[in-house]
Formats: sequence, structure tokens, C-alpha cells
Amino acid sequence: MKKLVIFGASGATGRALVGQALAKGHEVTAFIRTPGKLDVRHDCLRLVQGDVKDQAAVERAVSGNEAVLSTLGVSTPLKHDPAVVQGVGHIVQAMERSGPARLIYLSFLGVRDGRHQLGFLLGNILAPLVLRNEVADHEAKEKLIQHSKLDWTIVRPPKMTGGPRTGIYRNGTDIRTRSIFPTIAREDVADFMLRQLDDHTNIRKTMAVMH
Repeated sequence: MKKLVIFGASGATGRALVGQALAKGHEVTAFIRTPGKLDVRHDCLRLVQGDVKDQAAVERAVSGNEAVLSTLGVSTPLKHDPAVVQGVGHIVQAMERSGPARLIYLSFLGVRDGRHQLGFLLGNILAPLVLRNEVADHEAKEKLIQHSKLDWTIVRPPKMTGGPRTGIYRNGTDIRTRSIFPTIAREDVADFMLRQLDDHTNIRKTMAVMH
């Protein structure tokens, strides 16, 4: 079992990640801006209120943990969110200064070097046009991570949905969609992210994951 800090813990995927991590016996530090948005109580859960724009708060949260997982996303759909890009930079800097080295970051398969895996609709229309601002932010955050000295794994799903964890999904560096509109349940994305804690084969790789 490991000591983890999860950024973006109050979002839909973050909550799935917190729940599964606790169920596996991990000690979880949930970094959230608004504590009331995470209605979970557990002996192995520590809630830390803070903003990723605050470098000192990020460093305090990261310190003493064995791995960092991030599901940070934009606060307003379809818009740029430079504060989150800055926040990922703060996470990387804090980890490089005082550890830990292991970072698992949730991105999106619509980034430029991944969208060929999505098929025509998502890869040629939605990602580069409708979602262009969110995609640009993900690309900026990925660049910060990839240029770091950390043991990172970037996880790139297509559209995420609700639904139960199945444990049945595909993953790889160059897998292709089998449908017009590929999806994956958030619970399965959380499952895959947690599996990376003990899987060193995907360190410094960008992993697509989809049904």
C-alpha cells in the first residue's frame, strides 16, 4: 500500500480515483479547493484545502507521499484555463525538489499526437475544432511533464462516461478506436491509473485507454 496525493480529487474522475484508492488500502491525501465537493470520510483519507496556483500549498501536499495522481481539468468547458496549466507546473516543480518521483497524469486522447487513434469524428472535427482550447491546455501540461525528470505516465482516454468499473478495456501507446465515438467509463480510467502505481513498464510513456 502507498501514500498518495490526488489533485483534482473533487471532480468526477477524481472521486472515482479516491474511492478506488481507499478500497485498495492506500493512504490518500485529497487536494481540493472546495472541501464540501468531496463527500467522503475515511480513516485513510486526509483532505487538504488549497489552490494549485499556490506553490507553497502544493509543496506541502506533495511532501511525504510516494506518488502523485492528477485529474485536474478545466473549470469552464471549452475554455482555456491557464491556472490549471500553472498548477501542473507547480506540481512538477514540487516533485522535482522534494519527491516523490512517480506522477500519473490524466490527459485526453484528442491531443495532436494522439487524435489519429480516435477516428474521424473526434480526431478530425471535435478535438481540433470544438475542443481546441482544452486540447491546447492538455498539450501544454503534457509538455511540462514530459520535459521533467519525473517517472511519469500520461493517461489519454477518449470521452469519459459514468457507469461501473468493468476492468475490461484496452490500453497501449498506439491502439485505435473500434467505434465512431469511442468512450470509456471514468471508473475504468481510475482503475488503470491506480494500476500504474505498481506497473513500471509504462514509465515515461503516453498510454491510450479505451473500451
